[in-house]
Amino acid sequence: MKVDADTIAASATAAVKSRGPAPVHLWNPPHCGDLDMRIASDGTWFHEGSPITRPAMVKMFSNILRKDGDDYMLVTPVEKVGITVEDAPFITEDFEVSGDGNTQVLTFETHVGDFAAAGPDNPIRVVIDPDTDEPAPYVTVRANLEARITRKAFYRLVELASHQDINGQSMFGVMSSGVFFPFLPSEALD
Repeated sequence: MKVDADTIAASATAAVKSRGPAPVHLWNPPHCGDLDMRIASDGTWFHEGSPITRPAMVKMFSNILRKDGDDYMLVTPVEKVGITVEDAPFITEDFEVSGDGNTQVLTFETHVGDFAAAGPDNPIRVVIDPDTDEPAPYVTVRANLEARITRKAFYRLVELASHQDINGQSMFGVMSSGVFFPFLPSEALD
C-alpha cells in the first residue's frame, strides 16, 4: 500500500473534529510503512525534502502525532505511518509564570499552539551534552511528546531556578505545579 501525505491529511482532517490533538492513544490501526516526512531540530516540518509552509497543515499533522517507543507515527483511525524526528517534535519559545514558590506553575506554548503546564504529567528535563557541556532542555507536552525549550526560554527558567536538596544532594532547578525539576547538581555551577 502506497502511503502519501495527502491520504494521511485527508484521514486526519476527517478524524479530528475538534480543536486540539486527536485521540491517537485510542487508535490501533495497521502500520502502513514510512512517509518521507521529517521534523527538523528547529521544529520545521518537511515532506519529500521541502518545508511544509502552511501552518494549518503543520498543526493538523501535529495533532495526529504519536510516539510509540522510540518511533514517531502519524496515526489516524485507519492507518499509521512512521516519520523522522531529528530531536523533539515541538519547540517552545516562551512560557507564562503564575504563582510563586511551591504554587508556581510554568505553562509552555509550542510553535504549533499546544499548551502544557509543567508538572507531574509534563516534566521538564535537561540533558547536558558531554562534549560541549551545553544544556538541552525539554518539556513533555502530551503523551510522550516533548518540546525543546529554546535558549531564550531556558535562560528565563534559570532566572527562576533555585537550589533544593534531593536525596542529600543540592540540585539547581525549577518548581512547577508542586514538582521540583532539577537541571544539574548545584556544585556544577561553581
